[in-house]
Amino acid sequence: MIRGVRGAITVNENDEHEIISATERLLKDAVASNNIAPDEVASIFISATDDVDGAFPARALRNLDGWTYVPVMCMQELSVPGSLQKCIRVMIHFNTEKTQEEIKHIYLEGAAGLRPDL
Repeated sequence: MIRGVRGAITVNENDEHEIISATERLLKDAVASNNIAPDEVASIFISATDDVDGAFPARALRNLDGWTYVPVMCMQELSVPGSLQKCIRVMIHFNTEKTQEEIKHIYLEGAAGLRPDL
């Protein structure tokens, strides 16, 4: 069965190094927390708010060993008044036998308040 892992992180600056570094941290945490292997992944979507355009966050995936062939796409998050700014979000679709309740979604830095229930 395919399940989704959600996650988000904020950056302080619209800076290439910070965007890539934060996205890499988010991806590593999501992968480690859910014991995901690259061969189990169907695809990864990465979105960013409109104030994060200093780099493609998806480049962070290419820094991870073994993730070369995983399909990844970047997109812009909806610009909703009052929403969290400088935010990068990920959705990892992967094959697993885990239940929805067993999936560990990862929210870091300023994004921790997005889903306090998780």
